[in-house]
Amino acid sequence: MSSSIVEARASEDLTAAVITVSDSCARGEREDVSGPSVADILKKHGFHVITRQVVSDDQIKIQNLLVRLATEVRFIATTGGTGIAARDVTPEATRAVCDRVIEGLAERIRLEGSKKTRFAALSRGVCGTRGQSLILNLPGNPKGAVESLEAVIDLIPHALNLLQGNTSHT
Repeated sequence: MSSSIVEARASEDLTAAVITVSDSCARGEREDVSGPSVADILKKHGFHVITRQVVSDDQIKIQNLLVRLATEVRFIATTGGTGIAARDVTPEATRAVCDRVIEGLAERIRLEGSKKTRFAALSRGVCGTRGQSLILNLPGNPKGAVESLEAVIDLIPHALNLLQGNTSHT
């Protein structure tokens, strides 16, 4: 199969969902800035953002949304709930629904983030797979979410190809 055919298929499969995890946004007390910022970056990199949703910091609600969206899109980016506060449960929800955890992407995010702020070390975000979908936790801070996504965006299409079984080397 030619590389242009593989690339064409890959671009068709770049569907995404963005989930903002925030009690205050879910209650309508604060405007979601991170979700739209993450969606914009994804669109600039050729992803088709199918949906953007807001959910409260509730582990079961997050898990249920991740499970449903993993059947609808290939890539799910969450923003928020990755810190150490009591209500920050996004990593736990993500781990609970993932088949496998991909440590390297979260490590790269923290490594690149630590070049800009020492607080990157407090992020507990994870990355994992569910079926043929990839789930990535990003910080809730809009700047941190964008910088974190940009640190790994170049790896995501390749990861999605591998999840789909496209393992040939060119």
